[in-house]
Amino acid sequence: MVELRTEPGQLRRVAVASAIGTTIEWYDYFIYSTAAALVFGRQFFSPLSPASGTLAAFATLGVGFLARPVGGIVWGHFGDRIGRKAMLVASLVLMGVATVGVGLLPTYDKIGVAAPILLLLLRLLQGLSAGGEWGGAALMAVEHAPEGRRGRYGSFAQIGVPAGLILAQLVFFVLDGLLTKAQFESWGWRLPFLFSIVLVAAGLVIRLRIEESPVFAALRDDRSRSAKPMLDVLRERPKELLIASGSFVANTAIGYVFLAYLLSYGTSVLKVSRTTMLVVVIVGSVTWLVSIVGSAIWSDRVGRRPVYLLGSVLLVVWSIPFFLLVDTRAAWLLIVAVVVLNLGLGLTYGPQAALYAELFEPRYRYSGASFSYAVGAVLGGGFAPLIATALQDATKTSLSVSLYMVAVGLISLVAVLALPRRPATTA
Repeated sequence: MVELRTEPGQLRRVAVASAIGTTIEWYDYFIYSTAAALVFGRQFFSPLSPASGTLAAFATLGVGFLARPVGGIVWGHFGDRIGRKAMLVASLVLMGVATVGVGLLPTYDKIGVAAPILLLLLRLLQGLSAGGEWGGAALMAVEHAPEGRRGRYGSFAQIGVPAGLILAQLVFFVLDGLLTKAQFESWGWRLPFLFSIVLVAAGLVIRLRIEESPVFAALRDDRSRSAKPMLDVLRERPKELLIASGSFVANTAIGYVFLAYLLSYGTSVLKVSRTTMLVVVIVGSVTWLVSIVGSAIWSDRVGRRPVYLLGSVLLVVWSIPFFLLVDTRAAWLLIVAVVVLNLGLGLTYGPQAALYAELFEPRYRYSGASFSYAVGAVLGGGFAPLIATALQDATKTSLSVSLYMVAVGLISLVAVLALPRRPATTA
Protein backbone atom coordinates (compact mmCIF):
# COMPACT_ATOMS: atom_id res chain seq x y z
CA MET A 1 0.00 0.00 0.00
CA VAL A 2 1.13 3.52 -0.77
CA GLU A 3 1.00 5.57 2.40
CA LEU A 4 -1.48 8.44 2.21
CA ARG A 5 -1.11 10.51 5.36
CA THR A 6 -4.14 11.28 7.49
CA GLU A 7 -4.14 14.02 10.11
CA PRO A 8 -4.01 12.59 13.68
CA GLY A 9 -7.37 14.13 14.63
CA GLN A 10 -9.10 12.67 11.59
CA LEU A 11 -7.42 9.31 12.18
CA ARG A 12 -8.82 9.22 15.70
CA ARG A 13 -12.31 10.09 14.43
CA VAL A 14 -12.13 7.33 11.83
CA ALA A 15 -11.01 4.80 14.44
CA VAL A 16 -13.86 5.78 16.77
CA ALA A 17 -16.37 5.77 13.90
CA SER A 18 -15.29 2.27 12.85
CA ALA A 19 -15.46 0.93 16.40
CA ILE A 20 -18.73 2.58 17.41
CA GLY A 21 -20.46 1.87 14.13
CA THR A 22 -19.65 -1.83 14.11
CA THR A 23 -20.45 -2.04 17.81
CA ILE A 24 -23.95 -0.71 17.08
CA GLU A 25 -24.36 -3.04 14.09
CA TRP A 26 -23.32 -6.06 16.09
CA TYR A 27 -25.31 -5.03 19.15
CA ASP A 28 -28.36 -5.14 16.90
CA TYR A 29 -27.29 -8.49 15.52
CA PHE A 30 -26.56 -10.03 18.92
CA ILE A 31 -29.73 -8.95 20.64
CA TYR A 32 -31.48 -10.90 17.88
CA SER A 33 -29.25 -13.92 18.61
CA THR A 34 -29.93 -13.70 22.34
CA ALA A 35 -33.66 -13.23 21.89
CA ALA A 36 -33.70 -16.19 19.48
CA ALA A 37 -32.11 -18.33 22.17
CA LEU A 38 -34.34 -17.09 25.01
CA VAL A 39 -37.82 -16.11 23.75
CA PHE A 40 -38.39 -16.15 20.00
CA GLY A 41 -39.40 -19.81 19.95
CA ARG A 42 -42.34 -19.08 22.25
CA GLN A 43 -43.19 -15.65 20.82
CA PHE A 44 -43.17 -16.38 17.10
CA PHE A 45 -43.34 -20.18 16.81
CA SER A 46 -45.70 -21.01 19.68
CA PRO A 47 -47.55 -23.86 17.87
CA LEU A 48 -44.28 -25.84 17.79
CA SER A 49 -42.73 -27.82 20.63
CA PRO A 50 -40.10 -25.95 22.71
CA ALA A 51 -37.22 -27.74 20.95
CA SER A 52 -38.72 -27.20 17.50
CA GLY A 53 -39.46 -23.56 18.33
CA THR A 54 -35.83 -22.98 19.27
CA LEU A 55 -34.73 -24.65 16.04
CA ALA A 56 -37.09 -22.43 14.05
CA ALA A 57 -35.81 -19.30 15.82
CA PHE A 58 -32.21 -20.27 15.05
CA ALA A 59 -33.24 -20.97 11.46
CA THR A 60 -34.32 -17.32 11.07
CA LEU A 61 -30.92 -16.36 12.48
CA GLY A 62 -29.28 -18.46 9.79
CA VAL A 63 -31.49 -17.18 6.97
CA GLY A 64 -30.23 -13.67 7.63
CA PHE A 65 -26.75 -14.90 6.77
CA LEU A 66 -27.96 -15.96 3.33
CA ALA A 67 -28.61 -12.30 2.56
CA ARG A 68 -25.09 -11.27 3.54
CA PRO A 69 -23.36 -12.18 0.23
CA VAL A 70 -26.03 -10.19 -1.59
CA GLY A 71 -25.37 -7.29 0.76
CA GLY A 72 -21.66 -7.74 0.23
CA ILE A 73 -22.06 -7.54 -3.55
CA VAL A 74 -24.39 -4.52 -3.44
CA TRP A 75 -22.48 -2.57 -0.79
CA GLY A 76 -19.15 -3.63 -2.30
CA HIS A 77 -20.13 -2.39 -5.76
CA PHE A 78 -21.24 1.02 -4.56
CA GLY A 79 -18.43 1.22 -2.02
CA ASP A 80 -15.93 0.81 -4.86
CA ARG A 81 -17.89 3.15 -7.15
CA ILE A 82 -19.32 5.88 -4.88
CA GLY A 83 -17.18 5.65 -1.75
CA ARG A 84 -16.71 3.93 1.60
CA LYS A 85 -18.35 6.62 3.74
CA ALA A 86 -21.73 6.65 1.99
CA MET A 87 -22.07 2.90 2.38
CA LEU A 88 -21.22 3.08 6.08
CA VAL A 89 -24.09 5.49 6.64
CA ALA A 90 -26.57 3.52 4.53
CA SER A 91 -25.80 0.18 6.20
CA LEU A 92 -26.24 1.67 9.67
CA VAL A 93 -29.63 3.18 8.79
CA LEU A 94 -30.86 -0.11 7.32
CA MET A 95 -29.79 -2.10 10.37
CA GLY A 96 -31.51 0.40 12.67
CA VAL A 97 -34.80 0.23 10.76
CA ALA A 98 -34.79 -3.58 10.77
CA THR A 99 -33.91 -3.88 14.45
CA VAL A 100 -36.49 -1.41 15.71
CA GLY A 101 -38.99 -3.21 13.48
CA VAL A 102 -38.35 -6.44 15.35
CA GLY A 103 -38.97 -4.64 18.64
CA LEU A 104 -42.38 -3.45 17.38
CA LEU A 105 -43.43 -6.71 15.71
CA PRO A 106 -46.64 -8.40 16.96
CA THR A 107 -46.24 -12.02 18.06
CA TYR A 108 -47.83 -15.20 16.69
CA ASP A 109 -50.65 -14.96 19.22
CA LYS A 110 -51.60 -11.54 17.80
CA ILE A 111 -51.33 -11.92 14.02
CA GLY A 112 -50.74 -15.62 13.45
CA VAL A 113 -48.42 -16.86 10.72
CA ALA A 114 -47.74 -13.30 9.53
CA ALA A 115 -45.56 -12.82 12.64
CA PRO A 116 -42.79 -15.31 11.74
CA ILE A 117 -42.95 -14.20 8.09
CA LEU A 118 -42.39 -10.56 9.03
CA LEU A 119 -39.67 -11.61 11.47
CA LEU A 120 -37.94 -13.43 8.63
CA LEU A 121 -38.16 -10.38 6.34
CA LEU A 122 -36.68 -8.09 8.99
CA ARG A 123 -33.93 -10.62 9.59
CA LEU A 124 -33.13 -10.57 5.87
CA LEU A 125 -32.79 -6.77 6.03
CA GLN A 126 -30.35 -7.18 8.92
CA GLY A 127 -28.38 -9.63 6.80
CA LEU A 128 -28.24 -7.22 3.86
CA SER A 129 -26.94 -4.50 6.17
CA ALA A 130 -24.31 -6.69 7.83
CA GLY A 131 -23.10 -7.82 4.39
CA GLY A 132 -21.71 -4.36 3.71
CA GLU A 133 -21.15 -2.83 7.13
CA TRP A 134 -17.97 -4.64 8.05
CA GLY A 135 -16.21 -4.04 4.74
CA GLY A 136 -16.77 -0.31 4.88
CA ALA A 137 -15.72 0.05 8.52
CA ALA A 138 -12.64 -2.12 8.06
CA LEU A 139 -11.44 -0.35 4.92
CA MET A 140 -12.03 3.12 6.32
CA ALA A 141 -9.80 2.25 9.28
CA VAL A 142 -7.09 0.41 7.31
CA GLU A 143 -6.95 2.87 4.40
CA HIS A 144 -6.51 5.82 6.76
CA ALA A 145 -3.85 4.02 8.83
CA PRO A 146 -0.13 4.89 8.61
CA GLU A 147 2.37 2.37 7.25
CA GLY A 148 3.13 -0.42 9.72
CA ARG A 149 0.00 0.15 11.81
CA ARG A 150 -2.76 -1.18 9.59
CA GLY A 151 -3.40 -4.17 11.83
CA ARG A 152 -3.71 -1.91 14.87
CA TYR A 153 -6.16 0.49 13.24
CA GLY A 154 -8.04 -2.28 11.44
CA SER A 155 -8.76 -3.81 14.84
CA PHE A 156 -11.07 -0.90 15.65
CA ALA A 157 -13.57 -2.36 13.18
CA GLN A 158 -12.99 -5.83 14.64
CA ILE A 159 -13.63 -4.94 18.28
CA GLY A 160 -17.17 -3.97 17.36
CA VAL A 161 -18.13 -7.65 17.45
CA PRO A 162 -17.26 -8.44 21.09
CA ALA A 163 -18.12 -4.88 22.15
CA GLY A 164 -21.56 -5.21 20.61
CA LEU A 165 -21.97 -8.60 22.25
CA ILE A 166 -20.94 -7.23 25.65
CA LEU A 167 -23.40 -4.35 25.32
CA ALA A 168 -26.19 -6.68 24.24
CA GLN A 169 -25.56 -9.13 27.07
CA LEU A 170 -25.34 -6.31 29.64
CA VAL A 171 -28.73 -5.01 28.51
CA PHE A 172 -30.27 -8.46 28.85
CA PHE A 173 -28.48 -8.93 32.18
CA VAL A 174 -30.01 -5.72 33.55
CA LEU A 175 -33.46 -6.63 32.28
CA ASP A 176 -33.09 -10.08 33.82
CA GLY A 177 -32.53 -8.43 37.20
CA LEU A 178 -35.27 -5.81 36.90
CA LEU A 179 -38.10 -7.80 35.34
CA THR A 180 -39.87 -10.99 36.28
CA LYS A 181 -39.71 -13.87 33.83
CA ALA A 182 -43.33 -13.21 32.83
CA GLN A 183 -42.65 -9.50 32.22
CA PHE A 184 -39.54 -10.24 30.19
CA GLU A 185 -41.31 -12.76 27.96
CA SER A 186 -44.39 -10.57 27.58
CA TRP A 187 -42.78 -7.23 26.65
CA GLY A 188 -39.36 -6.84 28.24
CA TRP A 189 -37.52 -8.59 25.39
CA ARG A 190 -38.58 -5.73 23.09
CA LEU A 191 -36.66 -3.05 25.00
CA PRO A 192 -33.16 -3.91 23.70
CA PHE A 193 -34.47 -3.67 20.12
CA LEU A 194 -36.16 -0.31 20.71
CA PHE A 195 -33.09 1.04 22.52
CA SER A 196 -31.21 0.51 19.27
CA ILE A 197 -32.65 3.70 17.79
CA VAL A 198 -30.65 5.79 20.29
CA LEU A 199 -27.43 3.98 19.40
CA VAL A 200 -28.05 4.34 15.66
CA ALA A 201 -28.61 8.09 16.01
CA ALA A 202 -25.32 8.43 17.90
CA GLY A 203 -23.50 6.33 15.32
CA LEU A 204 -24.83 8.39 12.43
CA VAL A 205 -23.64 11.64 14.00
CA ILE A 206 -20.13 10.21 14.32
CA ARG A 207 -19.97 8.66 10.85
CA LEU A 208 -21.23 11.76 9.08
CA ARG A 209 -18.27 13.73 10.50
CA ILE A 210 -15.48 11.59 9.05
CA GLU A 211 -13.75 12.12 5.72
CA GLU A 212 -13.68 9.71 2.80
CA SER A 213 -10.91 7.11 2.66
CA PRO A 214 -7.78 8.68 1.10
CA VAL A 215 -7.23 5.52 -0.96
CA PHE A 216 -10.68 5.79 -2.52
CA ALA A 217 -10.29 9.55 -2.96
CA ALA A 218 -7.11 8.90 -4.95
CA LEU A 219 -8.90 6.33 -7.12
CA ARG A 220 -11.69 8.82 -7.79
CA ASP A 221 -9.29 11.67 -8.60
CA ASP A 222 -7.25 9.45 -10.94
CA ARG A 223 -10.41 8.12 -12.60
CA SER A 224 -9.18 4.58 -11.95
CA ARG A 225 -12.25 3.14 -10.25
CA SER A 226 -13.49 -0.21 -11.53
CA ALA A 227 -16.74 -0.12 -13.52
CA LYS A 228 -17.62 -3.68 -12.44
CA PRO A 229 -15.61 -4.34 -9.28
CA MET A 230 -17.25 -7.65 -8.34
CA LEU A 231 -16.66 -9.11 -11.80
CA ASP A 232 -13.08 -7.83 -11.79
CA VAL A 233 -12.25 -9.39 -8.44
CA LEU A 234 -13.81 -12.70 -9.48
CA ARG A 235 -11.71 -12.69 -12.63
CA GLU A 236 -8.42 -11.43 -11.18
CA ARG A 237 -8.41 -12.69 -7.59
CA PRO A 238 -10.40 -15.97 -7.41
CA LYS A 239 -7.73 -17.66 -5.27
CA GLU A 240 -7.69 -14.79 -2.79
CA LEU A 241 -11.50 -14.86 -2.56
CA LEU A 242 -11.39 -18.57 -1.77
CA ILE A 243 -8.62 -18.23 0.79
CA ALA A 244 -10.19 -15.22 2.51
CA SER A 245 -13.61 -16.88 2.70
CA GLY A 246 -12.17 -20.16 3.98
CA SER A 247 -10.05 -18.46 6.63
CA PHE A 248 -13.20 -16.99 8.20
CA VAL A 249 -15.31 -20.17 8.33
CA ALA A 250 -14.00 -21.44 11.69
CA ASN A 251 -14.03 -18.06 13.38
CA THR A 252 -17.63 -17.33 12.51
CA ALA A 253 -18.94 -20.88 13.10
CA ILE A 254 -17.22 -21.36 16.45
CA GLY A 255 -17.90 -17.74 17.35
CA TYR A 256 -21.63 -18.28 16.89
CA VAL A 257 -21.53 -21.51 18.86
CA PHE A 258 -20.14 -19.38 21.67
CA LEU A 259 -22.31 -16.30 21.36
CA ALA A 260 -25.65 -17.75 20.20
CA TYR A 261 -25.76 -21.47 21.02
CA LEU A 262 -23.92 -21.60 24.35
CA LEU A 263 -26.52 -19.47 26.14
CA SER A 264 -29.36 -21.70 24.99
CA TYR A 265 -27.40 -24.89 25.70
CA GLY A 266 -26.39 -23.78 29.18
CA THR A 267 -29.87 -22.72 30.27
CA SER A 268 -32.05 -25.35 28.55
CA VAL A 269 -29.85 -28.48 28.51
CA LEU A 270 -27.48 -28.00 31.45
CA LYS A 271 -30.05 -26.04 33.54
CA VAL A 272 -27.48 -23.44 34.54
CA SER A 273 -29.08 -20.16 35.57
CA ARG A 274 -29.50 -17.54 32.86
CA THR A 275 -27.64 -15.00 35.01
CA THR A 276 -24.61 -17.28 35.30
CA MET A 277 -24.57 -17.96 31.57
CA LEU A 278 -24.84 -14.26 30.75
CA VAL A 279 -21.86 -13.54 33.01
CA VAL A 280 -19.86 -16.34 31.36
CA VAL A 281 -20.64 -14.94 27.89
CA ILE A 282 -19.63 -11.43 28.96
CA VAL A 283 -16.30 -12.68 30.39
CA GLY A 284 -15.61 -14.54 27.16
CA SER A 285 -16.47 -11.46 25.12
CA VAL A 286 -14.07 -9.27 27.11
CA THR A 287 -11.35 -11.85 26.44
CA TRP A 288 -12.22 -11.78 22.75
CA LEU A 289 -12.00 -7.99 22.63
CA VAL A 290 -8.60 -7.85 24.35
CA SER A 291 -7.17 -10.65 22.21
CA ILE A 292 -8.40 -8.91 19.03
CA VAL A 293 -6.43 -5.77 19.81
CA GLY A 294 -3.35 -7.68 20.97
CA SER A 295 -3.28 -10.00 17.97
CA ALA A 296 -3.81 -7.13 15.51
CA ILE A 297 -0.87 -5.19 16.95
CA TRP A 298 1.23 -8.36 16.96
CA SER A 299 0.39 -8.99 13.30
CA ASP A 300 1.94 -5.62 12.39
CA ARG A 301 5.22 -6.96 13.76
CA VAL A 302 5.29 -10.59 12.63
CA GLY A 303 2.80 -10.67 9.76
CA ARG A 304 -0.82 -11.78 9.47
CA ARG A 305 -0.15 -15.44 8.63
CA PRO A 306 1.69 -16.52 11.85
CA VAL A 307 -0.97 -14.94 14.05
CA TYR A 308 -3.78 -16.57 12.07
CA LEU A 309 -2.01 -19.91 12.14
CA LEU A 310 -1.66 -19.93 15.93
CA GLY A 311 -5.32 -19.01 16.39
CA SER A 312 -6.53 -21.59 13.87
CA VAL A 313 -4.62 -24.40 15.58
CA LEU A 314 -5.95 -23.31 18.98
CA LEU A 315 -9.56 -23.40 17.74
CA VAL A 316 -9.11 -26.96 16.46
CA VAL A 317 -7.41 -28.40 19.55
CA TRP A 318 -9.65 -26.62 22.09
CA SER A 319 -13.00 -27.64 20.58
CA ILE A 320 -13.30 -30.92 22.48
CA PRO A 321 -11.95 -29.68 25.86
CA PHE A 322 -14.31 -26.72 25.52
CA PHE A 323 -17.53 -28.71 25.93
CA LEU A 324 -15.96 -31.14 28.41
CA LEU A 325 -15.43 -28.15 30.71
CA VAL A 326 -18.80 -26.58 29.94
CA ASP A 327 -20.61 -29.82 30.76
CA THR A 328 -19.25 -29.76 34.34
CA ARG A 329 -21.68 -26.87 35.04
CA ALA A 330 -19.02 -25.37 37.34
CA ALA A 331 -18.91 -21.61 36.82
CA TRP A 332 -15.12 -21.31 37.01
CA LEU A 333 -14.61 -24.11 34.49
CA LEU A 334 -17.16 -22.50 32.21
CA ILE A 335 -15.08 -19.34 32.36
CA VAL A 336 -11.85 -21.23 31.61
CA ALA A 337 -13.55 -22.84 28.62
CA VAL A 338 -14.73 -19.58 27.08
CA VAL A 339 -11.54 -17.62 27.87
CA VAL A 340 -9.29 -20.04 25.98
CA LEU A 341 -11.80 -20.37 23.13
CA ASN A 342 -11.98 -16.60 22.75
CA LEU A 343 -8.22 -16.28 22.64
CA GLY A 344 -8.40 -18.42 19.51
CA LEU A 345 -11.25 -16.32 18.14
CA GLY A 346 -9.30 -13.12 18.77
CA LEU A 347 -6.16 -14.41 17.05
CA THR A 348 -8.18 -15.27 13.94
CA TYR A 349 -10.21 -12.05 13.94
CA GLY A 350 -7.91 -9.25 15.08
CA PRO A 351 -5.71 -9.09 11.92
CA GLN A 352 -8.61 -9.75 9.53
CA ALA A 353 -9.28 -6.18 8.37
CA ALA A 354 -5.64 -5.60 7.43
CA LEU A 355 -5.33 -9.04 5.85
CA TYR A 356 -8.36 -8.62 3.61
CA ALA A 357 -7.25 -5.15 2.55
CA GLU A 358 -3.85 -6.53 1.60
CA LEU A 359 -5.33 -9.36 -0.45
CA PHE A 360 -7.26 -7.14 -2.87
CA GLU A 361 -6.41 -4.20 -5.12
CA PRO A 362 -7.94 -0.84 -4.05
CA ARG A 363 -10.22 -0.55 -7.11
CA TYR A 364 -12.20 -3.64 -6.07
CA ARG A 365 -11.14 -3.95 -2.44
CA TYR A 366 -14.57 -3.22 -0.92
CA SER A 367 -16.18 -5.87 -3.14
CA GLY A 368 -13.51 -8.48 -2.48
CA ALA A 369 -13.38 -7.93 1.27
CA SER A 370 -17.15 -7.73 1.78
CA PHE A 371 -17.93 -10.74 -0.40
CA SER A 372 -15.25 -12.90 1.24
CA TYR A 373 -16.41 -11.90 4.71
CA ALA A 374 -20.05 -12.62 3.85
CA VAL A 375 -19.35 -15.99 2.21
CA GLY A 376 -17.20 -17.07 5.15
CA ALA A 377 -20.01 -16.03 7.49
CA VAL A 378 -22.60 -18.02 5.53
CA LEU A 379 -20.46 -21.16 5.31
CA GLY A 380 -19.45 -20.91 8.94
CA GLY A 381 -21.72 -18.98 11.24
CA GLY A 382 -24.93 -18.79 9.26
CA PHE A 383 -26.44 -22.00 10.53
CA ALA A 384 -23.95 -22.89 13.28
CA PRO A 385 -26.44 -22.47 16.18
CA LEU A 386 -29.06 -24.45 14.23
CA ILE A 387 -26.56 -27.23 13.43
CA ALA A 388 -25.32 -27.34 17.02
CA THR A 389 -28.87 -27.52 18.39
CA ALA A 390 -29.83 -30.25 15.92
CA LEU A 391 -26.69 -32.29 16.69
CA GLN A 392 -27.25 -32.06 20.44
CA ASP A 393 -30.93 -32.95 20.05
CA ALA A 394 -30.16 -35.95 17.82
CA THR A 395 -27.16 -37.38 19.68
CA LYS A 396 -27.85 -36.20 23.23
CA THR A 397 -24.16 -35.44 23.64
CA SER A 398 -22.10 -32.28 23.26
CA LEU A 399 -19.30 -34.35 21.70
CA SER A 400 -21.12 -34.13 18.38
CA VAL A 401 -21.01 -30.33 18.58
CA SER A 402 -17.31 -30.46 19.43
CA LEU A 403 -16.61 -32.63 16.39
CA TYR A 404 -18.50 -30.13 14.24
CA MET A 405 -16.26 -27.37 15.63
CA VAL A 406 -13.17 -29.44 14.82
CA ALA A 407 -14.39 -29.95 11.24
CA VAL A 408 -14.92 -26.24 10.54
CA GLY A 409 -11.64 -25.50 12.30
CA LEU A 410 -9.76 -27.77 9.91
CA ILE A 411 -11.36 -26.05 6.90
CA SER A 412 -9.99 -22.69 8.00
CA LEU A 413 -6.64 -24.14 8.96
CA VAL A 414 -6.16 -25.34 5.38
CA ALA A 415 -7.07 -21.87 4.08
CA VAL A 416 -4.68 -20.17 6.51
CA LEU A 417 -1.82 -22.41 5.39
CA ALA A 418 -2.43 -21.11 1.85
CA LEU A 419 -2.17 -17.44 2.90
CA PRO A 420 0.70 -15.46 1.33
CA ARG A 421 3.54 -14.70 3.72
CA ARG A 422 3.66 -11.06 2.63
CA PRO A 423 0.99 -8.49 1.64
CA ALA A 424 -0.31 -9.07 -1.89
CA THR A 425 -0.97 -5.39 -2.68
CA THR A 426 1.19 -2.28 -2.69
CA ALA A 427 -1.47 0.44 -2.65
